[in-house]
Amino acid sequence: MVRDPLSGAASPDLQSVLDALDDPDCRTIVQHLDEPMTATEVSEECEIPMSTTYRKLDLLTEASLLAESTELRPDGHHATRYEVDFETVEIELTEDRTLDASISRPSRTADERLASLWGEVRKET
Repeated sequence: MVRDPLSGAASPDLQSVLDALDDPDCRTIVQHLDEPMTATEVSEECEIPMSTTYRKLDLLTEASLLAESTELRPDGHHATRYEVDFETVEIELTEDRTLDASISRPSRTADERLASLWGEVRKET
């Protein structure tokens, strides 16, 4: 999967999208993420154990359905926040008769694109 951190666009893997959408805990997380939350907040809000929450957040992020951003804190203990990163998911039958997933995303401000870029840089270091 190739992700352009400035545009927020991703080429999702069909199977990872289907796996995430088929998972009841993942659907619960998407339903409750009406604003960015930390993993702890997601766990509490959705009543899902922390170990399961981390796995489900990873599954949703790998499927390009959630975006991660880093909240910089003065004490140096930065927090990762998760938010829903799609408006629609479409599964289509291509000309060569294979299935493909496409995701339409909400438009992003310059600040949101910069935060996304910072999150990608942080992952690489």
